Amino acid sequence: MQVFKSPLSDSELESISDSLKSGEIILMPTDTVYGLAASPDCLDAVSKIIQLKQRDASKPIPLLAASIADIVENGIIFPEYARAVARKFWPGPLTLVLDTLRGPTAGVRIPDSPIARAICSAAGGILRCTSANKSDNLPALDAESAANALPQADILIDGGYTSGEIPSTVA
Repeated sequence: MQVFKSPLSDSELESISDSLKSGEIILMPTDTVYGLAASPDCLDAVSKIIQLKQRDASKPIPLLAASIADIVENGIIFPEYARAVARKFWPGPLTLVLDTLRGPTAGVRIPDSPIARAICSAAGGILRCTSANKSDNLPALDAESAANALPQADILIDGGYTSGEIPSTVA
């Protein structure tokens, strides 16, 4: 597992982005807990997340985004009522379930973590991201716990301890 320590340089963000675009999965801090993330365009990487977490494949993996513009650019319909909620609670631990141009709904949020937003931005604006733990286990609050829970990840971004809050509220 390749390890990067925060703060991340531009060249490190580029390397992480290239890795995500090539189908690798990463462990990264968010504003609440550590997450296990992949490019939404790399279906094999998203499947690997489901397998590693021992997650029910019918349970969708939410999206983390760098900005509202990135959400819209990636085919998610963002009506005014959702924008009003987002203005009040984002960045932060609220996941909004929104319609998409491609069919099913998607849970999406903008985390209150400069590291997570920078990684999302470098990787094209959005990532599939779920808590870094096996399903039904407690989520990781630091890099070491995340790496121990999911040692098969390709990259670890060590951003110190997270807030330890509940991973996200879905609305």
